[in-house]
Amino acid sequence: MLLGYARVSTEDQDTTAQEAALTAAGVGRIFTEHASGGRWDRPQLHRLLDQARAGDVVVVWKLDRLSRSLKDLLHIMDRLDKAGAGFRSLTEAIDTTAPAGRMMLAMLGAFAEFERAMVRERTRAGLAAAAKQGRRGGRRPKLTPVQRAEVVDMVSTGRRTGAEAARLFGVNPATISRLVSSARVSALPA
Repeated sequence: MLLGYARVSTEDQDTTAQEAALTAAGVGRIFTEHASGGRWDRPQLHRLLDQARAGDVVVVWKLDRLSRSLKDLLHIMDRLDKAGAGFRSLTEAIDTTAPAGRMMLAMLGAFAEFERAMVRERTRAGLAAAAKQGRRGGRRPKLTPVQRAEVVDMVSTGRRTGAEAARLFGVNPATISRLVSSARVSALPA
């Protein structure tokens, strides 16, 4: 039986194109997932690996849909091999039921891992350059410095509770708690 695996990294992406290609290739059952390829905790992938039997072939649209790590890719291939199942990638024309396909899979997996490492390196370099320019990454604060001071003042003086301040400013109560705690710590003598 042909078992398909379609994966995208985020919820706002969809697997429609992958599923169409898998269906056109004759795949009988498709396992769909929204998770990063660099993570190992992907329930649909594990369900697929658990259901693969001798004679089955796992089909993906593209190799990087299965894994971004050579180590994980080799682990997946080992599990498929132990189950007696094969692997096929539609885009890279890899078919592990033949020796040449297994060799190509190892080479492409190494390139995929290299590409992921390069992206990580460029991201780190970009963040470092931004930090040198005084920019910080991450989400912008929900409260301005003036609003934070007002929250601390109203909660510290007892005019409002933390929950009331959270509702008033439209933030989570934990945010208010962190602000007040931080203000108390910074107010302590050194």
